[in-house]
Amino acid sequence: MALPFKDRVGRELTFKEIVNKGANRFYNYYLDAKIAVLWLLGYVPLHWFRRLVFTLAGVKLGQKSTIHIGCRFYEPKNVLIGEGTIIGDHATLDGRAPITIGNHVDMASEVMIFNSQHDIDSEGFDPIEKPVTIEDYVFVGPRAIILPGVTIGKGAVIAAAAVVTKDVPAMTVVGGVPAREIRKRNVRELNYRLGRFRLFQ
Repeated sequence: MALPFKDRVGRELTFKEIVNKGANRFYNYYLDAKIAVLWLLGYVPLHWFRRLVFTLAGVKLGQKSTIHIGCRFYEPKNVLIGEGTIIGDHATLDGRAPITIGNHVDMASEVMIFNSQHDIDSEGFDPIEKPVTIEDYVFVGPRAIILPGVTIGKGAVIAAAAVVTKDVPAMTVVGGVPAREIRKRNVRELNYRLGRFRLFQ
């Protein structure tokens, strides 16, 4: 006996598939609620409070690192941030695949890092999830977008509003849409520490 349930492309589902889809749907409701609560609590203007909330949610946050107000996560447990790193206000750190951000990284306001995108050549518009790695001493300018599967090398600089679609070599300055090399960074040794975070941001 066929069950009167079909997927979004009209294929009839087995009982096991119906149960799996139902469980997956409720798990996604839970994740959506968790994301909403984190987003709201991310507006509390106290760094220590946000740090506690994000850590309890699964973000691995190194010593002397801070996340400014309004940060959005889609899966916080896959986000690892090193020491002495500052994440600017209203950043998006996807986390549906691993995001690894190194030490002393300076990320400006409204930066977006995505781990998941749709395969536009797939009949089912299937998701593709890939990790993103940002190595030590990287600067990411305001409103830059970093797409799935990208590695940004140590000391690289991403210009404001750049869209990074492929790996960026160490000590390289890139900008544009899509991001392309502009020049190399003129410094041999990187050993600085970032300044104090903005108190009420």
